[in-house]
Amino acid sequence: MVSKKASLSKSVGLFILALGSFLALRWGLFEPFVIPSGSMIPTLLINDHILVSKYTFGVRLPFSSIWLSAPHLPQRGDVVVFRSVEQDDYYLIKRVVGLPGDKVEFTTDGDLRINDQLVPKDEVAWASELGRTELQDEPENYKLLNETLGEHRHQVLLEKNGFRYTETGHVVSENHLFLMGDNRDRSRDSRFWGELPTERLLGQARWVWLSCSETVSNINFLCDPRHIRWQRTFHRIE
Repeated sequence: MVSKKASLSKSVGLFILALGSFLALRWGLFEPFVIPSGSMIPTLLINDHILVSKYTFGVRLPFSSIWLSAPHLPQRGDVVVFRSVEQDDYYLIKRVVGLPGDKVEFTTDGDLRINDQLVPKDEVAWASELGRTELQDEPENYKLLNETLGEHRHQVLLEKNGFRYTETGHVVSENHLFLMGDNRDRSRDSRFWGELPTERLLGQARWVWLSCSETVSNINFLCDPRHIRWQRTFHRIE
């Protein structure tokens, strides 16, 4: 017969082990985030729940921004999560466009150039309604494009008319990155707040594990089961 005291001790021990394992997993390997805005449409939609791999660029001292080893730079085209340069306790997600030493230009025609080379893109039709309903304007007022940046082939949005925030041949500093949203004309990114120091990187966005068009009332991070986007479940982020 097992005493209640022994059973309680075992339960407490298992709870501490489970909690410790969860914290270690979250600190060292993966961390979940929820997408709050449309700056990365069509790659990421509002209320996408994503997993970010924290080990991709190196390992940090727990609960600090100190790297335990020299961090690895992301590649052009990687989608990354990072601490905002404007608000330290706020996290953002964007795509890496420029690496240290790169010359970045984004023109009034919506052309992206890296080191004076035009980044390839071609216009495509919407394959589904995903993303269309979350635009701040009629979908017909946007161009949907396939873009090839580094090893990544992904989609971006450009408005057909209206003002466009541009970049005129900025050369990225050492240990810094130039970032942009895929919703190019609706993204507050390096064109506004400048380069990102690599020390502010958190990790690379890898998967959408859950997505919904609506959340539970008054709980903006909890998906309403009636409005889950099943086709985005376990969707890899390119």
